[in-house]
Amino acid sequence: ANAYTNATNLYPGRFQEQISFRAQRGPHMRHFSAFALAGALLAFAPARAAETQLPADIQAKISDAVNVTLKAYGGKTPVPGAVVGIWDPKLGEMFRGFGFADLAARRPMAVADKFRIGSNTKTFIDTVILQLADEKKLSLDDTLDKFKLPVKVPNANHITLRQLGEMRSGIVDLYSSPEFQAYQFKIGDTFDVLPWVQKALDHPALFPPGKQFDYSNTNYILLGMVIEAVTRHSAASEVESRILKPHHFTNTSYPVSDAGMPDPYAHGYTLNAKGGWDDETVSLPPVATGAAGVMISDAGDMRRWVKMYVTGAVNSAAAQKDRLSCRQTPRPGVKFGFGVGCSAGWFGYTGGITGYNTSAYYLPERDATIIAFVNSQREIKGKPDVSGAILRAIAGILYPKNLPQ
Repeated sequence: ANAYTNATNLYPGRFQEQISFRAQRGPHMRHFSAFALAGALLAFAPARAAETQLPADIQAKISDAVNVTLKAYGGKTPVPGAVVGIWDPKLGEMFRGFGFADLAARRPMAVADKFRIGSNTKTFIDTVILQLADEKKLSLDDTLDKFKLPVKVPNANHITLRQLGEMRSGIVDLYSSPEFQAYQFKIGDTFDVLPWVQKALDHPALFPPGKQFDYSNTNYILLGMVIEAVTRHSAASEVESRILKPHHFTNTSYPVSDAGMPDPYAHGYTLNAKGGWDDETVSLPPVATGAAGVMISDAGDMRRWVKMYVTGAVNSAAAQKDRLSCRQTPRPGVKFGFGVGCSAGWFGYTGGITGYNTSAYYLPERDATIIAFVNSQREIKGKPDVSGAILRAIAGILYPKNLPQ
């Protein structure tokens, strides 16, 4: 049952998750086929084109690395497509699409295409929690028994919000159970996630709270419930009113009932047994992923967002200290803070969900951002997932002294 005791271990079956800087994912499976961050004024401003592009020879090396990666992670044909963005005030920028956003229509990938961002959703949820802490409406050291939640949490008087956010609660991941893996989702059918959450909570804890690191999406489903208990509003409405609207993230959304994608969007694909690609853009009801991984965004919005939350533009200095209190995970060279992955000077997150894999990272010492969005969740045993592989390849070309593990 413990699918995550080893940072490099992959859970067998349709829901997979590798805990590392390179793959720090959330809800993902075949039908739920599921890391691992200048100034404040610039962080709030819309993304603007850099004065210079990366040199042509460097862009060619990066393009080659992206295409090689997409081919290596594909089947009979490469992984369908990707959007890659690099912004460095000294080196320049590169922002382009690769491959196809829609295989059936043969539509090329565009930088404006939206993706399901999976566990990058967690960076919005933990920001709301930190803002509520700034407002003295809760404390990260509050235990779960202080909140009226719609599920019963064993040992609730010993599990803190900090432990949930840092993945140190010991609570089993709700998506990794064989029963959940076998569940056949049908869009339009009524689905209640609460019984599944309760099943995960009823499993024996993996370890006493705070004693180890183990990635569990259940932690963030619970943090979403805490937001709702404290504010008496949905987690979706709090994310929208506190972050999306005031900071003009017009291409980012938190679906509640609509399982579709807003235009323009990249279709999401899964590799089938014959080596081809199945379109699974719409395969999950939003309630199934919720605060653990339901959100949708594009590379432009996520470029601004990762810099904002890593530089502390959306919460107090004290809260930011909590966010970036990165502690060692089982994987050497990889640490994890309050909802943020930390490795070799980089901070950010990688999200995976059926058909999509999105990495967004920021390197403060260079004021540099890398975005790698891919329209398939693909892995190779012993290696990072596909967006993480692209991210690491780019870092190897541009920032060899800051090579994430």
